Amino acid sequence: MEKGQRGLTLVYTGNGKGKTTAAMGLALRATGRGMKTKIYQFIKSAQRSYGEQLAFEKLGVEVEQLGIGFTWTKTPEEHREALRTAWPKAKEAVLSGEYDVVVLDELNNALAIEKFPIDDVLPLEEVVQMIKDKPEHVHLVITGRDAKEEITTLADLVSVIDVEKHYYDEGVPAVKGIEF
Repeated sequence: MEKGQRGLTLVYTGNGKGKTTAAMGLALRATGRGMKTKIYQFIKSAQRSYGEQLAFEKLGVEVEQLGIGFTWTKTPEEHREALRTAWPKAKEAVLSGEYDVVVLDELNNALAIEKFPIDDVLPLEEVVQMIKDKPEHVHLVITGRDAKEEITTLADLVSVIDVEKHYYDEGVPAVKGIEF
């Protein structure tokens, strides 16, 4: 890290497409600069493959899917169990100081779940404390819709990505290489 610099907390949120893409672009840039990067994806399932994961594997960057898919695809208990095991891994990666950049992709989505209780398996207070306690050199990137005010208040950068027009509205499904 350059003299006089510190690790930043960056949040990409909003309803538009591009939050994960922005985080992956940042991770790619950091990797190109020799920074050790770790990416955790809170909603995406390890049962599928994703373009970003395939590309980062070729570069030696660890990408780990911690989720089991959208909340409507599994039972609340299955999602709660996924979050129960995901959160300690992600927290440890940030607090260990082993990485220069840690991306917590879709963490905001997980924190915004209202269909079933999550506070006992992914406590917002612990996320806030992790942000406050992260090692000085660590850049932390958090993505996902509905970022909590407690997180955006602590962030050094908050980018809200809005949708003005989207091909989904015209019935175009997710496009390989664009969404996954």
